[in-house]
Amino acid sequence: MSAIRLLVLGAVRQHGRAHGYQVRNDLEYWGAHEWSNAKPGSIYHALKQMAKQGLLIAHEIAPSTAGGPPRTEYEITEAGEEECFRLVREALTSYDQKMDMKSAAIGFIVELPRAEAVALLKERIRGIEQWRSSVTEHYVPEDGPEQLGHIGEIMNLWIHTADAEAEWTQGLIARIEGGAYTFAGEGEPFVGVLAEGQENPYATQQPHPEDHR
Repeated sequence: MSAIRLLVLGAVRQHGRAHGYQVRNDLEYWGAHEWSNAKPGSIYHALKQMAKQGLLIAHEIAPSTAGGPPRTEYEITEAGEEECFRLVREALTSYDQKMDMKSAAIGFIVELPRAEAVALLKERIRGIEQWRSSVTEHYVPEDGPEQLGHIGEIMNLWIHTADAEAEWTQGLIARIEGGAYTFAGEGEPFVGVLAEGQENPYATQQPHPEDHR
């Protein structure tokens, strides 16, 4: 799965309608350029590609009276909504996702109903437990990694990673079940996007040819 696909769809969806530079600005505000492949070229390419695929609608906006090229604003379609939530659900339940995909999905978890988020995370726990069991058929953690020579350190790493993932997921489930955060249908959502003209303290300030299109 592609993290940039989910990030762009999610950003456009939160705005309702946004031009490419707004999407880029939001992703930099979230720090996504540090933990994913959300670079300007990738963002603008994803917007155009998903518009061609029917996941976004591209609206060409007339240039301002001050001059300059016309801008394109994007709006998510019904198919785009379905794809966005499919990616979130799949990333939340799949243990073997890359960190950027998992991070993106957590960023949009509150777009789901609370009960569904908990159910998906519990499914994630089950997946981790099944995967761990398959590893421990060949490796007994209690016997230490030396039993397999230095190669045992690989399985030791896998087990520690799985245990840490399970512990973190259990903690998140407990916080959500305890009432943390505002989920879909519960009231005013957390505002995680920048308003038009709002300064971004985390902007890279690196210009791109498509910033004003």
